[in-house]
Amino acid sequence: MPSTIFRVSMHAITAICFLLIVLIIMNRDIPQLSLLTADHIQSFKTMFISILLEAIPFILLGVLLSALLQNFVSEQTIRRWIPTNPVLGILFACVLGILFPMCECGMIPVVRRLIMKGMPVYIAVVFILTGPIINPIVFAATFMAFRNHPYMAYSRMGLAFMVAAVIGVLLYRFVKSNPLRISRTHFSSQESVEGHQHQGSRFTSFFVHASDEFFEMGKYLVFGSLLTALIQTFMQRESLVAIGQGPVSSHLFMMGFAYVLSLCSTSDAFVASSFQTTFTSGSLLTFLVLGPMLDFKSTLMLLSVFKTKFVFVLSVLVAMTVLSISMLWEVLS
Repeated sequence: MPSTIFRVSMHAITAICFLLIVLIIMNRDIPQLSLLTADHIQSFKTMFISILLEAIPFILLGVLLSALLQNFVSEQTIRRWIPTNPVLGILFACVLGILFPMCECGMIPVVRRLIMKGMPVYIAVVFILTGPIINPIVFAATFMAFRNHPYMAYSRMGLAFMVAAVIGVLLYRFVKSNPLRISRTHFSSQESVEGHQHQGSRFTSFFVHASDEFFEMGKYLVFGSLLTALIQTFMQRESLVAIGQGPVSSHLFMMGFAYVLSLCSTSDAFVASSFQTTFTSGSLLTFLVLGPMLDFKSTLMLLSVFKTKFVFVLSVLVAMTVLSISMLWEVLS
């Protein structure tokens, strides 16, 4: 019953979001409330559309790659790629983003498909965490944003590697059951039926899978973008200076800031660099590492793939590990 209510609510909210998109595209005014000014409305529309336009290409890339994996890569091939040794498997997942440079928005449908194909959960989660950070595109963006402090780009890569490695070891040690909402057995039977239906045309099956996953992931992206735009519209950024130099408060604030802003990993470095004069370097690293690993938008997408308990435990592990290692880096640097 709760899952049914959740699905119905998500469909209703998504319909409202799409109505807002239509109104914005048609340049129609959004109905104003008494507390909203014209500036608020314009700021909301700009942020909402910019977040969607920033994320949708990566979602599309992700579902296309997922559909390719589904139709043209066998389970045997996936198993041959993955090292059997857990240490090598974690290292393999940490550097996999170099080969597949994708934003966090496009990672989740790909990883779900990889798990269904036989990739161990701990390796898949490490790939989710490091893929949006340890890749050449994000490194170049971070290096450009911190041109006067290039060590921030290297530190971001190193911190992300350490956080993901720690979480990968913990998941390997303690997570033994399948955390996916859809069981592998159900997936295999569904895949078998679809295989017979589309046996004559892999390309037809490719587009069917891509479209299904795009709309499934898209509704969570739209909902997350809506709330993120609302938060950004009404947040008073002048209050940042008061807590920016606190040894703990600066880290905690930047963690929350990264979570609610839900910026793409290719653009968050430019936001972080604008706070260099008000926040410590360690707290900026917290922002740069936590955001791509865990934000509001990606949490909703994770909940569409993994069980709620697993997402909660993973979120706590990511937050605690990022905070601990970034504070340690700040002390040692």
